[in-house]
Amino acid sequence: MLLLSKEDIKKIFTMKDAIEADKDAFRIFTEGKSEVPLRTVIPEQKHGGTFLFMPAYVPDMDTAAIKIVNIFPRNIDKGMPSAPAQVLLIDGSNGLVIAVLDGTYVTQLRTGAASGAAFDLLARKDAKKGALIGTGGQAAAQLEAMMTARKLDIVKVYDLNLERTREFAKRMEQELESYGTKVIAAASSDEAIDDADMIVTVTPSEKPVFDGSKVKQGATVSCVGSYQHHMQEMDPVVLERASKIYFDSEEAVLSEAGDILIPLEQGRISRDDFTGDLGELILGEIPGREHDDEIIVFKTVGIGTQDLVTAKYIYNKAVEKGIGTSWS
Repeated sequence: MLLLSKEDIKKIFTMKDAIEADKDAFRIFTEGKSEVPLRTVIPEQKHGGTFLFMPAYVPDMDTAAIKIVNIFPRNIDKGMPSAPAQVLLIDGSNGLVIAVLDGTYVTQLRTGAASGAAFDLLARKDAKKGALIGTGGQAAAQLEAMMTARKLDIVKVYDLNLERTREFAKRMEQELESYGTKVIAAASSDEAIDDADMIVTVTPSEKPVFDGSKVKQGATVSCVGSYQHHMQEMDPVVLERASKIYFDSEEAVLSEAGDILIPLEQGRISRDDFTGDLGELILGEIPGREHDDEIIVFKTVGIGTQDLVTAKYIYNKAVEKGIGTSWS
């Protein structure tokens, strides 16, 4: 069995690699070539957390996986990951666990890459300005994915804690210096999304974190944080204004994401407004962006196929390059 830490993975696997892995995962999922039961969710009320168990199996890859990821938003105030996790990679031909990967980092990679894939496929080609709302454990990868998908001049970042936002912006500008993008802390969400071509929200908020009426024409919005029915970081107004609405998995989103479920229940949108899954776009079954002034929304909650494909591609590279710790 191979143990792969975050540092091991960073040596061999880039955000660009992760975006391509997610595209493959979305295609495999849409083709029906993966077995992905809906995730098991166990609420943890005492500490405001959630336990999540996400299995997947891809017969053509002879690989299965299960990710154990626990969402504890309060961890950010303790200097701990808000989504600690492990991914177990399993040889589908014999049932042996062949690798354990840092699931927190795999989650950050594949979740950021979902937005990255959506932006790569749907954002305006001339996108120059980004906005990021939320500075928690998933935020850095979301930021890098935006920069990977498009050559951005600037990204404005907003979080309720301005001091934390400033620290995050400063650190990210240093860590992601090679992209040449200026990262600036915004004092409000209005300031962050002003004139933004690409917007990411990655918060556990139970109320909208931006004003949907202020999203400019032509923007692409990726909402990442809402993963339970009571969570709603996306302003329904942007759904009403959107020309197209895409998902990683419509079934998964409609099983849990308040961002879509609440507006549906309120009658502000209907299923007729949905364009389809990103995998359908990749397969050429549905249209992508057709006009520069279209507002496009992407909602992702994550599917197990992403974890499996990403972990498998990381494992293959690690074996090839002799990276990781062997544990027998």
